[in-house]
Amino acid sequence: MVHTVLIIMRKRWTLLSALLIALTGCTHKKLPDSRTVFRYNEASGVTSLDPAYAKGQADIWACNQLYNGLVQMDDNLKVQPCIASSWTISDDGLTYSFTLRKDVAFHRSPVFADSIGRNVTASDFLYSFGRIADAKVASPGSWVFNAVAPDPETPSGLSFYAPAPDSLVIVLKHPFPPFLGILTSLYCAVVPHEAIDYYGKDFRLHPVGTGPFIFHEWYDRMNLIYWKNPDYFEFDNGTRL
Repeated sequence: MVHTVLIIMRKRWTLLSALLIALTGCTHKKLPDSRTVFRYNEASGVTSLDPAYAKGQADIWACNQLYNGLVQMDDNLKVQPCIASSWTISDDGLTYSFTLRKDVAFHRSPVFADSIGRNVTASDFLYSFGRIADAKVASPGSWVFNAVAPDPETPSGLSFYAPAPDSLVIVLKHPFPPFLGILTSLYCAVVPHEAIDYYGKDFRLHPVGTGPFIFHEWYDRMNLIYWKNPDYFEFDNGTRL
């Protein structure tokens, strides 16, 4: 079980890795630690931990450990449930109705009361999708909602609705079968409005998501450190992933 992810981003990572291993070895002698550390070299560097800007492969891999969306791809590139436990598509192919899990929480963070992450609701997806579609945010992923029908009565100007805390509805302009697969994109990950309000543009440096790892530290052009999320909602044969 991996407890910590360490992403090394300096090109001369061999020497740094050796140094880290040496330091880790010394630390273990003084303070025995059962945690498992996964080290991953990313020579091209990570530029942002905000899924709204997860365009390059380095950013995508790093963000993928921090965030979740409604649905996700499995190893066979088939769409599977994630935060959405189930969904239906209307006979005319226009209306996508998602039922959300009730046990998914945002990471523990000072942006929340008592630093305890609250549960995700459908309104969080309304906010996150609206943020991606907002021209002021200038997300390179705004295209993912090109097929969504306009609605000037909603905050986003698009047909995103939350009939209940665990229910999300998206209405398209025309049938578009690839849409469900597009929703697996990191651009469609859910983020809490509290974190955006708290950090503003610096959210890219202080990410808060729902994923299997929690952001810990980022040393620019050196390394990026995540810790295991003790509250992660996915299990495999009774073991929390």
